[in-house]
Amino acid sequence: MTTSAVPGTTSPGKTSPGKPPARAALSTALRTGFRRGIAPWTGLAVALTLLVPLWSKAAQWQGNWGETQTQLHAAAALLCGPLVAAAACWQGGREHRRRTAELLFSVPRSRLAQVTTAATPIALWAAAGYLLALAVVFAATAPYTGAGGPSFSVVVMDLGLLLSLGFVGFVVGRLVRWRLTAPVLAAALYVLLGAPGYVESDARFLNPAGHYALKGHVLVWWFPPVMLAWTGGIAVTVLLAYAARRRVLAVVPLALAVAAGAVIAPTGEDLLRDDPTATRRVCSAPASGTPQLCVTAPDAPVLPSVSAALAGMFSRLEGVPGAPVAYVDSTFGPKDGEASLAHVMRGWSVTRNKLTDPRAYASETALGLVNRDCPNSSARSDRKGAERLTLTDDAVRTWLAGDDSPWNPDARPLVTRLEVMPDADRRAWLGRYLATRTSCTPAEVPAL
Repeated sequence: MTTSAVPGTTSPGKTSPGKPPARAALSTALRTGFRRGIAPWTGLAVALTLLVPLWSKAAQWQGNWGETQTQLHAAAALLCGPLVAAAACWQGGREHRRRTAELLFSVPRSRLAQVTTAATPIALWAAAGYLLALAVVFAATAPYTGAGGPSFSVVVMDLGLLLSLGFVGFVVGRLVRWRLTAPVLAAALYVLLGAPGYVESDARFLNPAGHYALKGHVLVWWFPPVMLAWTGGIAVTVLLAYAARRRVLAVVPLALAVAAGAVIAPTGEDLLRDDPTATRRVCSAPASGTPQLCVTAPDAPVLPSVSAALAGMFSRLEGVPGAPVAYVDSTFGPKDGEASLAHVMRGWSVTRNKLTDPRAYASETALGLVNRDCPNSSARSDRKGAERLTLTDDAVRTWLAGDDSPWNPDARPLVTRLEVMPDADRRAWLGRYLATRTSCTPAEVPAL
């Protein structure tokens, strides 16, 4: 006695009429690869590999988009690139280690479909780990930034590199049946990606891990897609040369990669353009009796901390004839009536828009005010006068910055003399002194 199948169902061991067996197997293998094995761990490893070193140097990049992405790009390319290639390589050699490589020939799928199905979870999990770290880093730097914004073209290049290395690493794992292939590949890639940074030739820009000074610069608009054609073209060439049924098709992505390289290498340094926001001048609100402070737009959030650090110096110069009416970043070049501000460097003098040592910053700004930049010949012609001039400048710097002691102990009596002067006499003397602050002739500078 036989029974007929119920309409709309399938008998055991048979696939659904609307879904080919090969496609069903492909979908199942892809879902399994995303949920199990080394792929999810690769995404977690990429995120931690980015976040741990970046967080240890957070003071250097928090508050500047260019520096943030410079650090993120370097870590993604030099650290995560070899990591992803090694993980994909290990995945590619899985069948060899399990001694099940012969079973692949019995699967109703082409070699290209098998390779892309097995390598895709690694590549996409790596991209997910990168994006997670990117979100954390951007969220950490956004509250402290001034003008400008992140460059998503750099993000696209980093993702393209990680995806490309994932597929290349997988093919290497399939071809080389050695258990140490993955760590050796990671070490070789680290050297290969890092070494061009020490080369002066413009060909170094072909390196997808190249150092781009994004602080104060932006990439030309066409560079990211061309770089994607370069790295992606090489990866697709390797993939097709290994797995395609018609391997001659690998010539097409290879030609695309060569054409992209022929555009990148001759361009060289011109791939970077000056960032207009980095040279835009932002000044503090004008206030009666207080000099204006002017910095570049990305450093505008630092202005309140700078103003607080220089408040004591400004009060000492109040009412002094010839005192600067503005202090500007050295990028702009001080003009008549202006003086230079001390340079701010994130991670050193500035952390999260706060000066790490306000007194040192005031001292450096005061030094810029009294620094004469005299040639050595003037000191040789009048040694005693040059020594008196140096001590006078040191005393004025010390008093203006509110330091405890001068750099040269011999200037201590001059500092005391400034402190005990009547206010009117001191303002008059400082006015005469500032009138000669660019002079290198000791006789022209009033003595204390």
